[in-house]
Amino acid sequence: MTILICEDNKLSARALDAVLTREGFETEIAGDGIEAMKVLGSKDFDLIIADIHLPYYSGLELVRYLRKDLKKKTPVIVVSAFSDPQVQKQAKELGVYYYIVKPVDMTDIVGRVRSVLAS
Repeated sequence: MTILICEDNKLSARALDAVLTREGFETEIAGDGIEAMKVLGSKDFDLIIADIHLPYYSGLELVRYLRKDLKKKTPVIVVSAFSDPQVQKQAKELGVYYYIVKPVDMTDIVGRVRSVLAS
């Protein structure tokens, strides 16, 4: 199973990468919205984990691009430092599986990743 991690905070990206790799997943990291869009346009993933606040394009803009332009139904988990009800509503309308508020509990995120991939 391959997972794209869209995260501009290098420490957070490396932590997620290390935990998910240790759990047996293949991962790739995109450090900003432009890089994420390029990768999404050229490869398929089983799951995407996207930060809401990425440089250039937000996590929600990535989900819109994935759904509307690429016509892909790849499951998405969104992470954010902010618990904004309006953004959560938008994420849900776009079909985001989970909206997780940072700091991320690594045990929780692994459980959610497994849950999404099992469905």
